[in-house]
Amino acid sequence: MSRLPARRLFAAVRGWRGFSVCKSCVLRRFSIQPAQQKKIPNRYLGQPSPFTHPHLLKPGEVTPGLSQVEYALRRHKLMSLIQKEAHGWDGLDHTVILLSNPTYYMSNDIPYVFHQDTNFLYLCGFQEPDSILVLQSIPGKALPSHKSILFVPRRDPSRELWDGPRSGTDGAVALTGVDEAYTIEEFRHLVAKLKGESNVVWYDLTKPVHTELHSDYMQPLAEVKGRNRKHIQGIRHLVQNLRLIKSPAEIERMKIAGRVTAEAFIETMFASKSPVDEAFLYAKFEFECRARGADILAYPPVVAGGNRSNTLHYVKNNQLIKDGELVLLDGGCESSCYVSDITRTWPVNGRFTKPQAELYQAVLDIQKSCLSLCSPGVSLENIYSLMLSLIGQKLKELGVLKSSITDSHFFKAVRKYCPHHVGHYLGMDVHDTPDISRSLPLQPGMVITIEPGIYIPEDDMSAPERFRGIGVRIEDDVVITEDAPLVLSADCPKEIYHIEQICGRSS
Repeated sequence: MSRLPARRLFAAVRGWRGFSVCKSCVLRRFSIQPAQQKKIPNRYLGQPSPFTHPHLLKPGEVTPGLSQVEYALRRHKLMSLIQKEAHGWDGLDHTVILLSNPTYYMSNDIPYVFHQDTNFLYLCGFQEPDSILVLQSIPGKALPSHKSILFVPRRDPSRELWDGPRSGTDGAVALTGVDEAYTIEEFRHLVAKLKGESNVVWYDLTKPVHTELHSDYMQPLAEVKGRNRKHIQGIRHLVQNLRLIKSPAEIERMKIAGRVTAEAFIETMFASKSPVDEAFLYAKFEFECRARGADILAYPPVVAGGNRSNTLHYVKNNQLIKDGELVLLDGGCESSCYVSDITRTWPVNGRFTKPQAELYQAVLDIQKSCLSLCSPGVSLENIYSLMLSLIGQKLKELGVLKSSITDSHFFKAVRKYCPHHVGHYLGMDVHDTPDISRSLPLQPGMVITIEPGIYIPEDDMSAPERFRGIGVRIEDDVVITEDAPLVLSADCPKEIYHIEQICGRSS
């Protein structure tokens, strides 16, 4: 993309540390409670607001269902983690810096639909590109006291004519509840002040989210701060620790995503016929998600008929599914910044054959056993070990594995037929908090997937012929609670009888 403009700064009230700032910013109190007196501008911003989209957002919400207080509390918790990490680092100021995503282009001046970096989004809810979030400790006050600052694209009528409205500094403060906002060009003033020895910068140097903002501002700063390793620290692992445990408001958002996706699956099953094009089922699934309020699909779905279901990330979705074949659909939607991830497998003609039913029921039994383990103290690795053992047992019963197989070869043979893990963390991203170990004991508020599968390629001559070319996966989204697990995708049918009934061809 083109470089950010460097036009002459407009004259304004002189505020914090010499920056130009709107008058309301200097009146802000720096606490987890945002100022309530700031009114949302009576115009379109760079994202929905309670003024322009009252059907989506209530007063005080930054994104649907998530208030300014919720976002402020996240920032407060992050600074509390930094306080613990920096224990004993006396006399140092702390500054957290997170970059937004840029706009990506598919060709020349044709942009992809913008999607915000989720760590940045988690901490402020701001959904415009080319922006920077700063959380800065306050001299003379102990952490987690801090002020939150957004640096955002300036209002530009000529660009807004083409790209749509921008929030500007006043809109950014009023919508998100941060303490202050400045234009992106003014960030250089802060960079100059952070080069001193008394400042610790918390920034992910190794994986910059926005390469242009990084090279313009952060790379020169990092070269200075890098002389003392303690003075530049990564922040992503701390944000992921926060994102791992969902708040009640986040779980409500994920309930909506799960319900929307489940209903889309039902409609897609109902529309199945034989033969049917994978592309038709893809389009049907996406339409049903979007028609129910989803923003986008969470990822390119797998719509794999017949033997193609044995390709785990098959996304071409361009073949005909024949009469008598199963289709494996792995899909999810994003709704108000949170995603779902569900997989179902069903016969496009509405009836399972006997071998298909045998293999399907085996996977379903395994999945139910894995779901029963989803409780505090158990880890995804623990559940994975159970899954492998159960798959091996079922494969023996079905004659796919020999009953005489030795223990030393058992798990290698099982992984041939299920080469993936039992699940992953879920949240704002499909593979959420990827740096968090799956050996971590589950805690209430975590959300995971449980997705065992058995895949028998059509050219596997060692397997019974009746199972060749069949792949089955069943995946649900699960919230860990103090009691029984909460299955967010519970409305999505998976019993053989219910699937055949929905397809309308049950005997």
